[in-house]
Amino acid sequence: MNTSVSVKDKKEFIRWFLSNYQLKKRESVWILNYLINHDNLLSRVHFIREARYCPRGIVISTHCSKDVPFRFYKNHIVTTDAEKSFHDIRLNKNEPIYIQLSFKNSNQCPAYVAVLEDNPFLPDDFFITKKEKNIAKDVLNISLFNYQKKQLQRKIDQALDDRNLDAFNTYSEQLQELEIQFSDKIDLSKFSN
Repeated sequence: MNTSVSVKDKKEFIRWFLSNYQLKKRESVWILNYLINHDNLLSRVHFIREARYCPRGIVISTHCSKDVPFRFYKNHIVTTDAEKSFHDIRLNKNEPIYIQLSFKNSNQCPAYVAVLEDNPFLPDDFFITKKEKNIAKDVLNISLFNYQKKQLQRKIDQALDDRNLDAFNTYSEQLQELEIQFSDKIDLSKFSN
């Protein structure tokens, strides 16, 4: 992500955004237009993700988004009143403002990604990497596999003790199916007991 985005690039992006998306609150359009016309203010605007963590943040949503239409955060106070945030922006022109735009496929929009900056206020544990998610998924699948495998092995052992060939064959087939089912999800050779 960018560390610093020029006022010119922010203006171009906001104009593009307003011409391509319909916002849920008309006051959001006023705020963005106000920012375009005030370079000093726009130099303190940062487009980020997760505005709720910022000391002064705004979430603006389009009709194609499932997010709330508008939200303003200031020092742990939250309001959906866009006019209050507009007044705060005008009265505190020297404070940075962090804006999150919520629209469909925003993460895949090159124009938005080009103006996105890192959010310095995200908690350290906010991001779970893809690798960490995969590890957690593997651990869950392994635990589930091992539990089901032990249950079937107990049933197989019981069938052998009872000299019940039908039950033995049934549970043996279920064990083979279980191993096939989980072989698609995890590499069982790494985790076999």
